[in-house]
Amino acid sequence: MPHHSSTVAVFGLGTTGAHLVDLLLRAGRQVIAVEADDTALRRGRARVTATGDGAEFTTDMARAAGAGLVIEALPERLEAKRGLFARLHPLCPPHTVFATTTTGLSVTEIAFGAGRADRTVGLHLFPLDPVREGAAVEVVGTPLTADGVLAGIGELIRDLGRIPVPVADRPGFIGGALTMAYLNDAVTMYERRYASRDSIDTAMTLGCGLPRGPLAHLDEMGLDTAYDTLEALYGRTGDPRFAPAPTLSHMVAAGLTGRAAGRGFYVYGTGGGVPEGAAGGPAAAPSRPVRRIGVVGSGTMAVGIAEVCARSGFPTVLVARSELRAKEARAAVERSLERGVRRGKLAPEALGASMDRLSTGWAMDALGECDLVVEAVAEDIGVKRAVFAALDAVCPPGAVLATSTSSLPVIECAMATGRPEDVVGMHFFNPAPVMRLVEVAHTVLTSPETLGTAHAVAAGLGKRAVDCPDRAGFIVNALLFPYLNSAVAMLAEGLATAEEIDTVMTAGLGYPMGPLRLLDVIGLDVSLAIQRTLHRTFREPQLTPARHLELLVDAGHLGRKTGRGLHPHDV
Repeated sequence: MPHHSSTVAVFGLGTTGAHLVDLLLRAGRQVIAVEADDTALRRGRARVTATGDGAEFTTDMARAAGAGLVIEALPERLEAKRGLFARLHPLCPPHTVFATTTTGLSVTEIAFGAGRADRTVGLHLFPLDPVREGAAVEVVGTPLTADGVLAGIGELIRDLGRIPVPVADRPGFIGGALTMAYLNDAVTMYERRYASRDSIDTAMTLGCGLPRGPLAHLDEMGLDTAYDTLEALYGRTGDPRFAPAPTLSHMVAAGLTGRAAGRGFYVYGTGGGVPEGAAGGPAAAPSRPVRRIGVVGSGTMAVGIAEVCARSGFPTVLVARSELRAKEARAAVERSLERGVRRGKLAPEALGASMDRLSTGWAMDALGECDLVVEAVAEDIGVKRAVFAALDAVCPPGAVLATSTSSLPVIECAMATGRPEDVVGMHFFNPAPVMRLVEVAHTVLTSPETLGTAHAVAAGLGKRAVDCPDRAGFIVNALLFPYLNSAVAMLAEGLATAEEIDTVMTAGLGYPMGPLRLLDVIGLDVSLAIQRTLHRTFREPQLTPARHLELLVDAGHLGRKTGRGLHPHDV
């Protein structure tokens, strides 16, 4: 078994190969690190951070003959990977196991080319955070891989302090299939000038809690590696989401391949490779003074927005649909502030001051002196249009009217008023007191002053605003929900369990929550509505809601709130 051998040969010392060498050396293994020539060997050796006497760096492939496990980490090209194993097959004894690090190619096809189909596996690593303990590694078996080989590889992965996740040999496995389409979607969004580089990355880190934005992720991966992987996946599946965005091929041709090259979507300095660039958001725009803020609604989002406004020093008026709901909303704000005091996140005197700044009512007339009003009622365009018509009648001229919708057209709200130039989207994220992101969505009629005011108020609330046009999903949902939908479709295929899919994305990619558990938290009914909106707007077949998601919603299994969704939950 490979885990009994203390010697492992690694071919290719790019990002993945160097990461493997580091892992193996830290686990006390003897490593033979092989590159094609002296120049590549020198560069690869510089990427290895582990120290010690356990590594031999060489350009002589015959040195791998004594290894119990040979891992190739070559670029994503079938001919190169199969050719290497074909040359190694007569050099290595029959018991030696071959492992490929491919993401987009078929492990089965590589295995047959290697000449030892029963002793070839796939190892899909996620080297973006090489020092993190407990990271996942996808272990890919072919129909002919011996069970003992898979068991031995799994034990080796555990010895390295990682979590082996067995997966089927499907295009992209789990992590690559879900991640590469999402990353490619982000490049398409960027190249179409729908949002800036910084707005896209800021939206996904602050809005979803991801460890890095998609464009920074591509820089870390290497744009050349990403391009080759997408090409391989597109060739195998024909799925248009894997067709590499033209910007990727242009940047690769120009040598702008990411952090390792010093420049990709970001420019990297010599002192640690931190992306350089201005913060997201539009250029400074004129804004109007905002002395008082109104909030319409009494649900979780309205209450959270009202709390944020009052805590930030703005006199705030919350209007609900009844006296009872208004009192309940005020009590909910007070309970939230009290929790902040108990947890040491809010000074006791700030609680009283915040509540003094908050007033509630149940008639729209109470908003007559507000300079900015945020609508946070149900996600129903008819209900929202009625609210905006009422706001148009009571709010003073020049007041900014904002909708907190996450999926409905802002322009529909704007056209319910006689002042569409004063209407903008301000999509807060739940829970509003905690989440730092606000997506500011402008329509074709939104004035520069209105847009500037929304950004200035967001900053005054301690939020980071990102700018985008009024398009279904804005930035976050437009990138997030196709990824979530793909995860449901993957589950329905039966090639992985819900736990395995979520483990790969959390323990592998470092996401704060797996896609299926996140869907349960959002609510499968809410998620289905958003996915349907995206499909209806863009009319792309790949945005069709997963049938399994529709069936669960029809059955009343809506996620955490009903006790059952894609995972079981306690209620």
